[in-house]
Amino acid sequence: MAFTSFSDFLAMGGHAPYVWSAWGVTALLLLASAWHARLEQRQLLRVLRRRARRSKGVRHDA
Repeated sequence: MAFTSFSDFLAMGGHAPYVWSAWGVTALLLLASAWHARLEQRQLLRVLRRRARRSKGVRHDA
């Protein structure tokens, strides 16, 4: 589909509310997913560091 002007592109042939809201929701979900993955990574690294500190202090003499 070719548009004659930028405003025609933004109007999307009368489907602009659907098209741009779909783009917005998709972008929001992608950002939320990336943020959540980073949050989970930080929490996991925190737990692993804590476990590593604990295991350094514990001796396993048999």
